[in-house]
This record gives sequence, C-alpha cells and structure tokens, in this order.
Amino acid sequence: MAVELGASRLLAPYFSSSQIVWTIIIGTIMIALALGNVFGGRWADSDANPARLYRRIIFAAIWIALIPVLGKFVIVAVAGILIVTVDVNLLIWAAFFSCMAIFVLPLFLLGTVTPSLVKYATDSLEHNGRVVGNLNAFNTVGSIIGTFLPTFVTIPAVGTAVTFLIFSGILFAIGLAYFLSAGGQKFLCAVAAGIFLLASVLGSGNSFAFWKKDLAYEGESIYNYLQVRDDARATVLSTNVLIGVQSIRVKSGGLTGMYYDYALAAPVLTGGGDVLVLGMGTGTFAQACQKYFPASKVAGVEIDEKITALAHEYFALAEEIPVATYDGRAYLAADKKLYDVIMVDAYQDITIPFQMSSVEFFALVRAHLKAGGVMVVNMNMRGEINDWLTDTIGEVFPAVRAVDVGGNREVFAAADEAVFNNFERRADLLSDKDLRGLMEKIARSWRVPSTGGNILTDDKAPVELLGMRSLDRIIQRELKNYKQLDFRRFFD
Repeated sequence: MAVELGASRLLAPYFSSSQIVWTIIIGTIMIALALGNVFGGRWADSDANPARLYRRIIFAAIWIALIPVLGKFVIVAVAGILIVTVDVNLLIWAAFFSCMAIFVLPLFLLGTVTPSLVKYATDSLEHNGRVVGNLNAFNTVGSIIGTFLPTFVTIPAVGTAVTFLIFSGILFAIGLAYFLSAGGQKFLCAVAAGIFLLASVLGSGNSFAFWKKDLAYEGESIYNYLQVRDDARATVLSTNVLIGVQSIRVKSGGLTGMYYDYALAAPVLTGGGDVLVLGMGTGTFAQACQKYFPASKVAGVEIDEKITALAHEYFALAEEIPVATYDGRAYLAADKKLYDVIMVDAYQDITIPFQMSSVEFFALVRAHLKAGGVMVVNMNMRGEINDWLTDTIGEVFPAVRAVDVGGNREVFAAADEAVFNNFERRADLLSDKDLRGLMEKIARSWRVPSTGGNILTDDKAPVELLGMRSLDRIIQRELKNYKQLDFRRFFD
C-alpha cells in the first residue's frame, strides 16, 4: 500500500493525479500481486526453504529503494518512445507502461510472501484455517499502516522519495535480520546494503523536475506535488504537473496577461462587493480584486493548506484575505453567506473534481449569489470537456457569456440577462487604463455560448475521460509537426 501511494505521487507530476491514473496504478499493482500469489504458492510447494522468500524480499526492497533514483528517468523514456509511436490515449498508455516498468516486478515479488508464509506456518490441517486467518489479519494490519502512514505522515513530512526509502528499508531490514540469524548469503546482504545506501544518498533529495535548476520551491502536500518558479518577471505555482501555471504573481503589480485578468469582468459587472474564490491557489484573482476594487471583501477556499502557506511565503498574499482550508462544495454547503461574485477555479488539467462540475454544484453556487450576482468559472482545457461544463452551467443559469483566453475559457453566469446589459458602461468608469482596455476587448469578444444536452450530474460526471480525450488531442496537435519529420535524413 505504501508503494501504491508512492506510485501515485511519482506519476502525478507527469500524468496528473486523476481517477484514470489511479485506476492504472491500482489495476497494475493488483495484477502483479495476483501473479505473485500464484507463483509464490507454486514456489513454496516446490521448495519450502524460507531463504528463497527472504531473497525475494531483499530484491524487492532494493528495487523499491531505486525507484526515487531511476523512476523519473524511466517515465520520461517511456513517454518519449510513445510520443512517436502512439496516436491515441497517449497519457493512458504512457502511465500504464511506466507503471508496468517500475512497479510490477517488486509488487510481484511481494505478492509471493503470503502463500509462502502459509506454507511455512502450516504444519497440519487441524489449524490451517486459524493460521491463514491470522496471516490475512496481519496482512490487513500492514496494509492499514501502509495506507495511513504515507498519506498523513511521511509524504507530507519528508516527501515521496524518502517514503519509498523508509518502507523499502523496513523490507530490507526484515530480509537482513533473517539471514543474520540463519547465517549464509553474506555476499548478497553486503551488496544489497551497498546498493540501498547508494540509493538513499542519490534518491533522498532528487527533484521530479530534474532538468530545472532554478526552482524556488519543490515539495509535496497531502493533496499535491508543488513547484514554485521564480524569475525577474513573476513567481509561478504549478501543481501536479511539471508545466503549466496554476497561480502567478507578476512583480510589477499590473495585469498578468492571463485568464485571471479576464475573470475580473465579474467584479466589474457587480461593482465589486463580496467576492468568494473557490480554488484560491496562491490568491492571484483575490489580490487582483483587492487591487482594482479596494472596497470589495474577498475570501477564499483552498483545500490544500500547504498552498496557502506558499501563498504567504512566495506570493505576498495579504494576511487580511481570509482563506478557509476546505473543499469548495462542502464549504458552500455549510456557508450561509451570499456573495456578489463567486469565482470557481478548481479545475486543474484533467483532475477536475466531479463534485464541482455538476448541475447540483452550480445550483448551490447560484443559491449563494446575491440578486445581480455573477459566477465566473475558469476552464483550462479545450474542446469537449469545456462544452460539457458550459452546457451544465447553462442548465442552471439563464444568462451565460463565454470568452476564450488562449487555452482557457472564462464562463460568466447570472440569474438575469440584465446583469450583462451595463457591462460596457461599468467598464468605462474604471480608472485603471489597462484594465479598462481589457474590459473593452472582452465586451467585443465574449459571446453567448451555444448549449446542448451534455449535462454533468452528481450521478454521472465522466470528467476524467472527457478531460483525458481533450488533453490527448492537445498533445497530438502539438506533436504533429515532430511526427512528420523524417529523422532518417539526419543519418544520411
């Protein structure tokens, strides 16, 4: 279980942390364990010598210890090969083959443990039920420890790499203790100890983004892989992906040039007022609201308290802006306050929380808006998933506008079409020239989106599959030119 949870963190920066990736991890590991059970039982029947089992445990321990050192290189290599060979479902296949290459062998070896122990511990049929029951109980207890300890203790405290080393060290210590007590295999133990120490030195401080040397921060929380990049122009937060921008602070203090600026059309429509940001991040939108609408009262909800800490440390988030550590929908369900603007910015690559994409969720948002209030939703995918989300919003809100910003779509929704009638007049009253010019551009470019019947509900919201398909198309479009290159000419 510890390896499985570590696998999710190892893969997340490259393939996201979606339900699809989790399915690949769980399925692959279950296959490995099942095969281990089958062959472990056969090997135990053919040779009941425990030394064979403990050798397998030591080998699995060393393999797991090497994952922080070599795992990311394997992922990059697999992805690189598939980029030029696979045309559809690239991320699915890349995650699957990476998981197979890295985790199948050690988990297969660990799968041989239980049937081998049953063989060694059973000396008669009289008590074999009790023996098997006790072994399964201990197995379950170990799984419980391997589930809770990485999630709540080791990964947040020391990171994924050290978590792999801790649990591989436990396995190695078990195998080493056996051979020290039973004698023999001294050379194996010495070599394994050397490799483990080397892996501990090389793997404990490694970066996921190993090709980047200018990171201000790289770490992990209970929910996310976190990366802060800093240069002369801006400070940027990326979460669970090695590229992309989840939050940004422009050091000049002006507009960011990104979707956050377009989202400011919402407080322009309402004149500011009470603003709630669901998916606060490091506070890019919140601080812009405070700057351009100083009379506004801004509050945020962010599920990851580590991101909030980074916001104060690296992004100069004002202390007077309150941030609740909570799930956005759960917060709304408990909150009785009404708002002039609610910003929904909880969608990150394909890891869209289904509970914040459904009709029921958007109805909850509408119920928390004052008369004349506006919801603004940032969608950072292209194509099908954006269309589904827009259709769902249109099912709840009678008045909807959309504007495309590069790869993002900003959707504005209100209960009354009249809310949008005064936009240009309100934009003309803005004192900041750059913001006024941007609002004039939005007034010319936003549109009433066409909506269909693709409605997401709490019961049916296949956002991971929709997002994966959209992301797959984006990747293929970006790689099309490279795939058309005739690499043979370089060798002529």
